[in-house]
Amino acid sequence: MVRVSTLPKKLQPMLATLTDAPFDDKGWVFEDKYDGFRMVAKIENGSVTLYSRNGIIISHSYVEVAQALEAVKGDAVIDGELVAIGKDGVSHFQLLQNALRHEAKLQYVAFDIMFQDGEDLRGLTLLERKKRLKAILPKHKLIAFSRHRAASGTKFFAEAERKGLEGIMAKHADSEYLSGARTDAWLKIKTSRRQEVVIAGFTAPRRTRPFFGALTLALREGNGWRYIGHVGTGFSHETLEDLHKKLVKLKTSKSPFAEKVKDEAVTTWVRPRLVAEVKFTEWTSSGEMRHPVYLGLRADKNAKDVVLEREKKPAVRRQSSRR
Repeated sequence: MVRVSTLPKKLQPMLATLTDAPFDDKGWVFEDKYDGFRMVAKIENGSVTLYSRNGIIISHSYVEVAQALEAVKGDAVIDGELVAIGKDGVSHFQLLQNALRHEAKLQYVAFDIMFQDGEDLRGLTLLERKKRLKAILPKHKLIAFSRHRAASGTKFFAEAERKGLEGIMAKHADSEYLSGARTDAWLKIKTSRRQEVVIAGFTAPRRTRPFFGALTLALREGNGWRYIGHVGTGFSHETLEDLHKKLVKLKTSKSPFAEKVKDEAVTTWVRPRLVAEVKFTEWTSSGEMRHPVYLGLRADKNAKDVVLEREKKPAVRRQSSRR
């Protein structure tokens, strides 16, 4: 399904393809995969506008980041990831939730540049763009440059696993910037399985837990919704309360699924609007997530665009490295 964004096409971020394993290649560079959400920064005449991936202006929510970017040299459109760094020095998606933001240090990690002083840089190679980007970034605790390593993807991936990072990014060193496109020139390699999901309902609370027991999860499939299981772990008391307030506003009497699913008798259905992210161990033979853990809501994704993320096999990856 095509991702819908209200951003002008030229400002839409380039998207990466999920692949199944790290690799070594002299024509590629490797970066940390940050555990946050995508943010495009437009700097014009000293004024900064921050956009989420789906085109929502979020400058007012991250005023301190916008103010830090005012020191960028000249006009620019920058691509990066907004992250929250925990006490362990690692970015954690959960810490970007409103209830937890005070526990972490916000940082905007810039990794690419589309435009500089009116010049379209998207046709340059990745390495040339990164060189230009690094030269204009201000020295500020809220702004970081995404450094890269050449060729040695397997070693870099092993280090990411040891550090507890989400994974690594593999990017063809000569790749152009293709706004709004998902290509094999950028690949994401994850240390654990993660999937964006849509919340279709919630079950009644059990024992001492307040608000709800578990969330009923779905993915878009064709013109309908596919059931992929429930998630009942990963919630703090604050998260349970905050999420419940959002869910009750979306209550509906009708299930979004064509067939009956588990625990329908104690399920409150909601309109499939809220997008969350979960991590899990594997898919079962029936197409459900095994051992899912809730990580947080994603305000940067549209529910109807949330489909099963499939891994590309090595043969596809190796073909892309010979471009």
